[in-house]
Amino acid sequence: MKKHIWSICFSAVLIAFTVYIALDTFVIRRVYDDNAVEMNTSLFTEAPKTALTADGTGNVNATDQPYETETPGTVISEPEIDENSYHDGKISIEITEYEKYGTAIYVADVTVSSAEYFRTAFANDKYGRNITAVTSEIARSNDAIIAVNGDFYGSQQKGFVIRNGVVYRSSARGDDVLCVYADGTMKIVNDRDKTAEELVDEGVWQAFTFGPSLIEDGNITVGEKDEVDIAMASNPRTALGMIDANHFLFVVSDGRTSESEGLSLYELATFMKDLGASVAYNLDGGGSSTMYFNGSVINNPTSGGKIKERKVSDIVYIGA
Repeated sequence: MKKHIWSICFSAVLIAFTVYIALDTFVIRRVYDDNAVEMNTSLFTEAPKTALTADGTGNVNATDQPYETETPGTVISEPEIDENSYHDGKISIEITEYEKYGTAIYVADVTVSSAEYFRTAFANDKYGRNITAVTSEIARSNDAIIAVNGDFYGSQQKGFVIRNGVVYRSSARGDDVLCVYADGTMKIVNDRDKTAEELVDEGVWQAFTFGPSLIEDGNITVGEKDEVDIAMASNPRTALGMIDANHFLFVVSDGRTSESEGLSLYELATFMKDLGASVAYNLDGGGSSTMYFNGSVINNPTSGGKIKERKVSDIVYIGA
C-alpha cells in the first residue's frame, strides 16, 4: 500500500511541476498577446530618413532626399563588408578593438538612417521566463549584422520590457531604464516616473532594465566604488551608448581570464565618455557578455570558467 501511495504522490508532484513550468513559460506570452500596447510606427517617418554615405555621415541636401531614392555616390546598392566594417547606405558599422585597463574591449560604432534598424529579439522568438539561447544563435535566426546580449529580462520578475515598440512587461522596479526612441535618441528614466504605456505613447521603441546608468547628458553617473549587486569589481561588460541621434555605441569587454581582467562600472563609463558618449547604460555582463558581428562571435565570452557563450533571454542588434 505504501508503495502505491509514494507512486501516487510522486506522480502528483511531477504533474504539478510540469504544469508550473508550462504556465511560467507560456502564460506570460498569452497575457502579452491579449493586452499588447504597441508604439505608433508612424513616429519613425516624422523625421526625414536621409541616406548614409560609406563613412556613416548623412547625405543632407536642399531637397531633404529620403534614403529610399538612390543618389550616385551616396547610397550603396550592395553592402560593403570586411572583417571590421559594414556599410549599405542605411547602416554603417565600424568595429574597433581596444586594450584598456588590462582588458580587451570591443566597440561597434553604429550609425543608422532610422532607429527602425535598432532592433531586439528574444530567444526562440518567444517572450517568457525559462526561454534562453546563446547570443550567436538568436542573432543568426534574426539575420543580425551586429548583436550583443540584452538585459536578460527572463531572470527578473519586474522591470519594464519594451521591445520593437511593444510592451511585454509593465511592472516597475524603481530602477533606471534605458529608453531608445523612434527619433534615434536615448534617454535614461526611472520606471517610477512613467508607466511603460506612457513611454510607448512618447515614442519609446526599446526599453531595457538592468543598469545602472553610466552616463547622462555627457556626465558620468557612477562612482569608483559602484557595482551591480554583489558582482566582482572587474567583470566582462556589455553596454549601450549614444553619441548623437541614430549614432550608437555597442560595447563589450572580455574579463575573468589571464589575458583580460575585466572592467569596473566606473572604468566602463570613463571609457565610453572618452569615445564621445552623451548617454550610456550597463546591460547584463559577466558570462552573458557577447558581441556578434557578420556571422561570428568576436569577443571571448566566459561561462562556467570556459571560453564559451552563456544562454540568455534576448539580444540587441542591428539588422537591415
